[in-house]
Amino acid sequence: FFFNDTATTEIYTEQIVGSVRCVQETGINAALYYKNPDPHCFVSIIPTSAITGEGIPDMLTFIVGASQSMMKGRLQLSDHLQATVLEVKVIEGLGTTLDVVLVNGTLKENDKIILSGFEGPIITQVRALLTPHPMKEMRVKGEYIHHKEVKGALGVKICANDLENSIAGSQLFVLRKEGDETKYRKELKKDIENVRRKIVLQNEGVCVAASTLGSLEALLAFLKQMDIPVCNICIGPVSKEDVFKALKPLMNQDSKKKIEFATVLAFDVKIKEEAQQFADQNGIKIM
Repeated sequence: FFFNDTATTEIYTEQIVGSVRCVQETGINAALYYKNPDPHCFVSIIPTSAITGEGIPDMLTFIVGASQSMMKGRLQLSDHLQATVLEVKVIEGLGTTLDVVLVNGTLKENDKIILSGFEGPIITQVRALLTPHPMKEMRVKGEYIHHKEVKGALGVKICANDLENSIAGSQLFVLRKEGDETKYRKELKKDIENVRRKIVLQNEGVCVAASTLGSLEALLAFLKQMDIPVCNICIGPVSKEDVFKALKPLMNQDSKKKIEFATVLAFDVKIKEEAQQFADQNGIKIM
């Protein structure tokens, strides 16, 4: 901050003052996190950049510090497994893998796991549990440390079969006893239904595709703010069937047909080749 030119510093200061004012207008006291006189009375504002990533380490440091000081009595480890799939990646030599945040509980090699998939729950067996070397990120390609067993809280890469259709954002459970499969199938189904319950689809609108449940919710919330109606949603790669649903506005014989709705908004997902060809042939936009 102190090494920036005057113009940059002034813009930064204006943005901070404006952000503080907006928060205060709602009746909440706010201050920059490193100038916060009392974290119990003032909400801390941490500037971050989505382009450079600056501020993210500060935010993580603040969260860790606040958790240990303000939530000390509520922080405790549990044997109950709590894990979430962050990303689904294809790694050369490993195949399709899951990047998972293990909050509580224990995962072992050969554990039988269940998680949400595009075509229904996926049940598979853990082949390998991998973590990056110390001070290395999970996202950076390199050698991994193999584990027979891992305990929360940490990030772990899971290698297993049949993960191609996994949904990022899904909960992950371990099947340890009889009856667990039925129980967890219901829980995973409930997660999908909760997302669908929040979604209001229109007869006319654009089609939306996203890679995870969370990104789909965020994208739909943004479109709602922009007054852009949505008529169809999907999670995962865009298929020909998904694009076909965007053909509806073009098939309408009404003189007032809205051609702009013949659009697929795809966020962080792959477009299948046949889907792209169909879109090109029929004048459907994929953005």
